Amino acid sequence: MARLRIGHIDVADALLLAPMEDVTDRAFRLICRRMGADIVYTEFISSDGLVRNAWRSVEKLTLHPQEHPVAVQIFGGDPEVMAHAARIAEQAEPDFLDINCGCWVQNVVARNAGAALLRDPDRMVKLVRDVVRSTRLPVTVKTRLGWSRDSIVIVELAQRLEEVGIAALCVHCRTRDQGHSGSADWSWIPRIKERVSIPVILNGDVRTPEDVRRAFEQTGCDGVMIGRAAIGNPFIFQRAKEYLRTGVVPPEPSASERIQMCLEHLRLLADFVGEERAVCEFRRFYAGYLRGLYGSAAVRNELMQLRELAAVEDRLLSYAELLGRESHPLPEASTPV
Repeated sequence: MARLRIGHIDVADALLLAPMEDVTDRAFRLICRRMGADIVYTEFISSDGLVRNAWRSVEKLTLHPQEHPVAVQIFGGDPEVMAHAARIAEQAEPDFLDINCGCWVQNVVARNAGAALLRDPDRMVKLVRDVVRSTRLPVTVKTRLGWSRDSIVIVELAQRLEEVGIAALCVHCRTRDQGHSGSADWSWIPRIKERVSIPVILNGDVRTPEDVRRAFEQTGCDGVMIGRAAIGNPFIFQRAKEYLRTGVVPPEPSASERIQMCLEHLRLLADFVGEERAVCEFRRFYAGYLRGLYGSAAVRNELMQLRELAAVEDRLLSYAELLGRESHPLPEASTPV
Protein backbone atom coordinates (compact mmCIF):
# COMPACT_ATOMS: atom_id res chain seq x y z
CA MET A 1 0.00 0.00 0.00
CA ALA A 2 1.37 3.39 -1.03
CA ARG A 3 1.23 6.32 1.39
CA LEU A 4 1.23 9.97 0.41
CA ARG A 5 2.38 12.45 3.05
CA ILE A 6 2.30 16.19 2.42
CA GLY A 7 2.41 18.31 5.55
CA HIS A 8 -0.38 17.10 7.82
CA ILE A 9 -1.94 15.01 5.02
CA ASP A 10 -1.37 11.26 5.23
CA VAL A 11 -3.35 9.17 2.72
CA ALA A 12 -3.09 5.56 1.63
CA ASP A 13 -3.31 4.81 -2.11
CA ALA A 14 -4.02 8.47 -2.74
CA LEU A 15 -6.07 9.56 -5.75
CA LEU A 16 -5.76 13.22 -6.68
CA LEU A 17 -7.83 15.43 -8.96
CA ALA A 18 -5.51 17.28 -11.33
CA PRO A 19 -5.68 21.06 -11.62
CA MET A 20 -7.45 21.92 -14.88
CA GLU A 21 -8.31 25.36 -16.16
CA ASP A 22 -12.06 25.95 -16.60
CA VAL A 23 -12.75 22.55 -15.03
CA THR A 24 -11.64 22.25 -11.40
CA ASP A 25 -13.71 25.05 -9.98
CA ARG A 26 -15.18 24.85 -6.49
CA ALA A 27 -18.28 22.87 -7.51
CA PHE A 28 -16.36 20.22 -9.44
CA ARG A 29 -13.79 19.88 -6.66
CA LEU A 30 -16.55 19.21 -4.15
CA ILE A 31 -18.20 16.66 -6.44
CA CYS A 32 -14.90 14.81 -6.85
CA ARG A 33 -14.20 14.86 -3.11
CA ARG A 34 -17.64 13.36 -2.49
CA MET A 35 -16.85 10.67 -5.07
CA GLY A 36 -13.60 9.65 -3.42
CA ALA A 37 -10.82 11.97 -4.56
CA ASP A 38 -8.41 12.26 -1.63
CA ILE A 39 -6.90 15.62 -2.63
CA VAL A 40 -8.16 18.22 -5.09
CA TYR A 41 -6.49 21.21 -6.75
CA THR A 42 -7.81 24.57 -7.85
CA GLU A 43 -7.58 25.73 -11.42
CA PHE A 44 -4.17 27.25 -12.00
CA ILE A 45 -4.08 30.86 -10.85
CA SER A 46 -1.96 33.58 -12.39
CA SER A 47 0.58 35.01 -9.97
CA ASP A 48 0.41 38.31 -11.85
CA GLY A 49 -3.37 38.29 -11.44
CA LEU A 50 -3.16 37.71 -7.71
CA VAL A 51 -0.62 40.49 -7.22
CA ARG A 52 -2.78 42.87 -9.31
CA ASN A 53 -5.89 41.77 -7.39
CA ALA A 54 -7.61 40.74 -10.64
CA TRP A 55 -11.10 39.51 -9.77
CA ARG A 56 -10.90 36.31 -11.80
CA SER A 57 -7.66 35.24 -10.08
CA VAL A 58 -8.89 36.20 -6.64
CA GLU A 59 -12.20 34.38 -7.20
CA LYS A 60 -10.33 31.15 -7.87
CA LEU A 61 -8.94 31.32 -4.33
CA THR A 62 -12.39 30.79 -2.82
CA LEU A 63 -12.39 27.42 -1.06
CA HIS A 64 -15.16 25.44 0.60
CA PRO A 65 -14.69 23.85 4.04
CA GLN A 66 -15.77 20.44 2.76
CA GLU A 67 -13.22 20.23 -0.04
CA HIS A 68 -10.13 19.90 2.15
CA PRO A 69 -7.52 18.61 1.60
CA VAL A 70 -7.15 21.09 -1.24
CA ALA A 71 -4.16 22.70 -2.93
CA VAL A 72 -4.01 26.10 -4.57
CA GLN A 73 -1.96 26.00 -7.76
CA ILE A 74 -0.22 29.14 -8.97
CA PHE A 75 1.81 29.83 -12.10
CA GLY A 76 4.16 32.53 -13.33
CA GLY A 77 7.68 33.20 -14.53
CA ASP A 78 8.92 35.89 -12.16
CA PRO A 79 10.30 34.51 -8.85
CA GLU A 80 9.56 37.69 -6.91
CA VAL A 81 5.98 37.90 -8.17
CA MET A 82 5.46 34.19 -7.50
CA ALA A 83 6.67 34.58 -3.92
CA HIS A 84 4.27 37.50 -3.43
CA ALA A 85 1.42 35.50 -4.95
CA ALA A 86 2.20 32.58 -2.64
CA ARG A 87 1.76 34.83 0.39
CA ILE A 88 -1.61 35.97 -0.98
CA ALA A 89 -2.70 32.40 -1.73
CA GLU A 90 -1.72 31.31 1.77
CA GLN A 91 -4.45 33.56 3.17
CA ALA A 92 -7.09 31.32 1.54
CA GLU A 93 -5.91 28.56 3.93
CA PRO A 94 -5.35 25.69 1.51
CA ASP A 95 -3.57 22.61 2.81
CA PHE A 96 -0.59 23.27 0.54
CA LEU A 97 0.51 25.30 -2.46
CA ASP A 98 1.41 23.83 -5.83
CA ILE A 99 3.55 25.45 -8.53
CA ASN A 100 2.63 24.80 -12.14
CA CYS A 101 5.81 24.04 -14.06
CA GLY A 102 4.18 21.88 -16.70
CA CYS A 103 1.44 23.71 -18.60
CA TRP A 104 2.36 23.36 -22.27
CA VAL A 105 -0.06 25.77 -23.94
CA GLN A 106 1.52 28.60 -25.87
CA ASN A 107 -0.01 31.57 -24.07
CA VAL A 108 1.44 30.31 -20.78
CA VAL A 109 4.81 29.29 -22.19
CA ALA A 110 5.13 32.68 -23.91
CA ARG A 111 5.09 34.28 -20.46
CA ASN A 112 8.06 32.13 -19.39
CA ALA A 113 5.75 30.20 -17.10
CA GLY A 114 4.50 26.63 -16.90
CA ALA A 115 6.55 24.21 -19.00
CA ALA A 116 8.74 27.09 -20.25
CA LEU A 117 10.64 26.73 -16.98
CA LEU A 118 11.85 23.32 -18.18
CA ARG A 119 14.07 25.14 -20.70
CA ASP A 120 15.86 26.84 -17.81
CA PRO A 121 16.11 24.50 -14.81
CA ASP A 122 18.21 27.01 -12.89
CA ARG A 123 15.42 29.56 -13.13
CA MET A 124 12.83 26.97 -12.12
CA VAL A 125 14.82 25.98 -9.05
CA LYS A 126 15.28 29.61 -8.01
CA LEU A 127 11.58 30.34 -8.49
CA VAL A 128 10.56 27.30 -6.45
CA ARG A 129 13.10 28.11 -3.73
CA ASP A 130 11.74 31.65 -3.40
CA VAL A 131 8.17 30.39 -3.12
CA VAL A 132 9.14 27.80 -0.50
CA ARG A 133 10.81 30.48 1.55
CA SER A 134 7.85 32.85 1.27
CA THR A 135 5.21 30.65 2.92
CA ARG A 136 4.64 28.48 5.95
CA LEU A 137 2.61 26.03 3.88
CA PRO A 138 4.07 22.93 2.22
CA VAL A 139 4.92 23.61 -1.42
CA THR A 140 4.73 21.03 -4.20
CA VAL A 141 5.57 21.15 -7.90
CA LYS A 142 3.74 19.72 -10.91
CA THR A 143 5.85 19.42 -14.03
CA ARG A 144 6.73 17.25 -17.03
CA LEU A 145 9.64 15.04 -18.04
CA GLY A 146 11.35 17.82 -19.95
CA TRP A 147 10.90 20.41 -22.67
CA SER A 148 11.26 17.84 -25.45
CA ARG A 149 11.98 14.17 -25.88
CA ASP A 150 15.67 14.89 -26.45
CA SER A 151 15.96 17.06 -23.31
CA ILE A 152 14.46 15.03 -20.48
CA VAL A 153 15.77 16.53 -17.23
CA ILE A 154 13.29 15.26 -14.66
CA VAL A 155 15.57 13.03 -12.57
CA GLU A 156 18.22 15.66 -11.87
CA LEU A 157 15.55 18.34 -11.58
CA ALA A 158 13.66 16.30 -8.97
CA GLN A 159 16.78 16.13 -6.84
CA ARG A 160 17.37 19.86 -7.08
CA LEU A 161 13.76 20.65 -6.23
CA GLU A 162 13.91 18.39 -3.20
CA GLU A 163 17.04 20.24 -2.06
CA VAL A 164 15.23 23.59 -2.08
CA GLY A 165 12.44 22.20 0.06
CA ILE A 166 9.44 20.99 -1.92
CA ALA A 167 7.17 18.56 -0.08
CA ALA A 168 6.19 16.42 -3.09
CA LEU A 169 6.59 16.25 -6.86
CA CYS A 170 3.89 15.43 -9.41
CA VAL A 171 5.11 14.39 -12.85
CA HIS A 172 2.99 14.35 -15.98
CA CYS A 173 4.89 11.64 -17.82
CA ARG A 174 5.08 13.45 -21.14
CA THR A 175 7.35 16.19 -22.45
CA ARG A 176 6.19 19.68 -23.28
CA ASP A 177 6.39 19.07 -27.02
CA GLN A 178 4.00 16.13 -26.69
CA GLY A 179 1.18 18.16 -25.16
CA HIS A 180 -1.48 15.49 -24.70
CA SER A 181 -0.36 13.45 -27.71
CA GLY A 182 1.47 10.17 -27.71
CA SER A 183 1.75 7.98 -24.63
CA ALA A 184 2.81 8.92 -21.14
CA ASP A 185 6.07 7.21 -20.21
CA TRP A 186 5.57 5.92 -16.69
CA SER A 187 9.02 4.32 -16.62
CA TRP A 188 10.48 7.62 -15.37
CA ILE A 189 8.62 7.42 -12.05
CA PRO A 190 10.70 4.61 -10.49
CA ARG A 191 13.87 6.31 -11.78
CA ILE A 192 12.88 9.50 -10.00
CA LYS A 193 11.97 7.66 -6.82
CA GLU A 194 15.41 6.05 -6.72
CA ARG A 195 16.95 9.52 -6.39
CA VAL A 196 14.60 11.40 -4.04
CA SER A 197 12.90 10.77 -0.70
CA ILE A 198 9.91 13.08 -1.20
CA PRO A 199 6.61 11.64 -2.48
CA VAL A 200 6.30 11.29 -6.26
CA ILE A 201 2.85 11.47 -7.84
CA LEU A 202 2.13 9.99 -11.28
CA ASN A 203 0.00 11.83 -13.84
CA GLY A 204 -0.76 11.01 -17.47
CA ASP A 205 -2.82 8.32 -19.24
CA VAL A 206 -4.80 7.34 -16.14
CA ARG A 207 -8.24 6.69 -17.59
CA THR A 208 -9.70 3.67 -15.77
CA PRO A 209 -9.63 1.91 -12.38
CA GLU A 210 -7.31 -0.65 -13.97
CA ASP A 211 -4.91 2.12 -14.96
CA VAL A 212 -4.85 3.35 -11.36
CA ARG A 213 -3.90 -0.05 -9.99
CA ARG A 214 -1.32 -0.59 -12.71
CA ALA A 215 0.25 2.80 -11.98
CA PHE A 216 0.73 1.94 -8.31
CA GLU A 217 1.98 -1.59 -8.99
CA GLN A 218 4.30 -0.87 -11.93
CA THR A 219 5.89 2.37 -10.77
CA GLY A 220 5.81 2.43 -6.98
CA CYS A 221 4.39 5.96 -7.11
CA ASP A 222 3.09 7.52 -3.90
CA GLY A 223 -0.12 8.81 -5.45
CA VAL A 224 -2.01 8.84 -8.74
CA MET A 225 -3.40 12.04 -10.24
CA ILE A 226 -6.38 11.88 -12.59
CA GLY A 227 -7.09 14.70 -15.01
CA ARG A 228 -9.11 14.60 -18.22
CA ALA A 229 -10.65 11.21 -17.43
CA ALA A 230 -12.52 12.82 -14.52
CA ILE A 231 -14.25 15.47 -16.65
CA GLY A 232 -17.92 14.51 -16.61
CA ASN A 233 -16.84 11.28 -14.91
CA PRO A 234 -16.19 11.89 -11.20
CA PHE A 235 -17.26 8.27 -10.70
CA ILE A 236 -13.72 7.23 -11.62
CA PHE A 237 -12.49 8.01 -8.11
CA GLN A 238 -15.13 5.90 -6.41
CA ARG A 239 -14.71 3.05 -8.86
CA ALA A 240 -10.91 3.09 -8.61
CA LYS A 241 -11.08 3.07 -4.80
CA GLU A 242 -13.39 0.07 -4.84
CA TYR A 243 -11.17 -1.78 -7.31
CA LEU A 244 -8.08 -1.15 -5.19
CA ARG A 245 -9.94 -2.39 -2.12
CA THR A 246 -11.66 -5.48 -3.56
CA GLY A 247 -9.82 -6.41 -6.75
CA VAL A 248 -13.15 -6.38 -8.58
CA VAL A 249 -13.81 -3.73 -11.21
CA PRO A 250 -17.16 -2.12 -10.35
CA PRO A 251 -19.72 -1.60 -13.10
CA GLU A 252 -19.88 1.61 -15.05
CA PRO A 253 -22.48 4.08 -13.73
CA SER A 254 -25.90 3.77 -15.30
CA ALA A 255 -27.38 6.41 -17.55
CA SER A 256 -29.64 7.50 -14.72
CA GLU A 257 -26.71 7.81 -12.30
CA ARG A 258 -24.76 9.87 -14.80
CA ILE A 259 -27.61 12.26 -15.44
CA GLN A 260 -28.35 12.62 -11.73
CA MET A 261 -24.68 13.42 -11.09
CA CYS A 262 -24.76 15.94 -13.92
CA LEU A 263 -27.73 17.65 -12.27
CA GLU A 264 -26.13 17.58 -8.83
CA HIS A 265 -23.01 19.20 -10.25
CA LEU A 266 -24.99 21.87 -12.10
CA ARG A 267 -27.10 22.73 -9.06
CA LEU A 268 -24.03 23.01 -6.88
CA LEU A 269 -22.41 25.37 -9.38
CA ALA A 270 -25.60 27.44 -9.43
CA ASP A 271 -25.46 27.72 -5.64
CA PHE A 272 -21.97 29.18 -5.92
CA VAL A 273 -22.18 31.50 -8.93
CA GLY A 274 -25.89 31.99 -9.64
CA GLU A 275 -28.19 30.22 -12.09
CA GLU A 276 -27.54 32.30 -15.21
CA ARG A 277 -23.77 32.04 -15.02
CA ALA A 278 -23.89 28.38 -13.99
CA VAL A 279 -26.03 27.34 -16.95
CA CYS A 280 -23.60 29.05 -19.32
CA GLU A 281 -20.39 27.76 -17.72
CA PHE A 282 -21.68 24.22 -17.28
CA ARG A 283 -22.03 23.61 -21.01
CA ARG A 284 -18.47 22.31 -21.16
CA PHE A 285 -19.45 19.34 -18.96
CA TYR A 286 -22.37 17.90 -20.94
CA ALA A 287 -20.18 15.98 -23.38
CA GLY A 288 -18.50 14.11 -20.54
CA TYR A 289 -21.59 13.25 -18.55
CA LEU A 290 -23.63 12.18 -21.58
CA ARG A 291 -20.89 10.58 -23.68
CA GLY A 292 -22.01 7.39 -25.39
CA LEU A 293 -25.65 7.59 -24.32
CA TYR A 294 -28.30 6.96 -26.94
CA GLY A 295 -29.33 10.21 -28.63
CA SER A 296 -26.94 12.30 -26.57
CA ALA A 297 -25.68 14.42 -29.47
CA ALA A 298 -29.13 15.87 -30.11
CA VAL A 299 -29.77 16.36 -26.41
CA ARG A 300 -26.45 18.19 -25.98
CA ASN A 301 -27.34 20.51 -28.83
CA GLU A 302 -30.63 21.33 -27.13
CA LEU A 303 -28.97 21.88 -23.76
CA MET A 304 -26.46 24.28 -25.27
CA GLN A 305 -29.33 26.59 -26.26
CA LEU A 306 -31.03 26.70 -22.86
CA ARG A 307 -30.48 29.64 -20.54
CA GLU A 308 -32.54 28.77 -17.45
CA LEU A 309 -31.74 26.16 -14.82
CA ALA A 310 -35.31 24.87 -14.65
CA ALA A 311 -35.34 24.25 -18.40
CA VAL A 312 -32.06 22.33 -18.22
CA GLU A 313 -33.37 20.25 -15.32
CA ASP A 314 -36.57 19.42 -17.19
CA ARG A 315 -34.70 18.38 -20.34
CA LEU A 316 -32.22 16.18 -18.47
CA LEU A 317 -34.93 14.52 -16.38
CA SER A 318 -37.06 13.79 -19.44
CA TYR A 319 -33.97 12.37 -21.17
CA ALA A 320 -33.28 10.12 -18.17
CA GLU A 321 -36.89 8.95 -18.26
CA LEU A 322 -36.61 8.16 -21.98
CA LEU A 323 -33.44 6.15 -21.47
CA GLY A 324 -35.06 4.30 -18.58
CA ARG A 325 -37.88 3.15 -20.84
CA GLU A 326 -35.49 1.83 -23.50
CA SER A 327 -34.66 -1.82 -22.98
CA HIS A 328 -31.50 -1.80 -25.07
CA PRO A 329 -30.49 1.74 -26.03
CA LEU A 330 -27.78 1.65 -28.64
CA PRO A 331 -24.64 3.51 -27.56
CA GLU A 332 -23.20 6.09 -29.87
CA ALA A 333 -19.56 5.98 -30.88
CA SER A 334 -17.45 7.75 -28.29
CA THR A 335 -13.89 8.78 -27.77
CA PRO A 336 -12.26 7.88 -24.44
CA VAL A 337 -11.32 10.84 -22.28
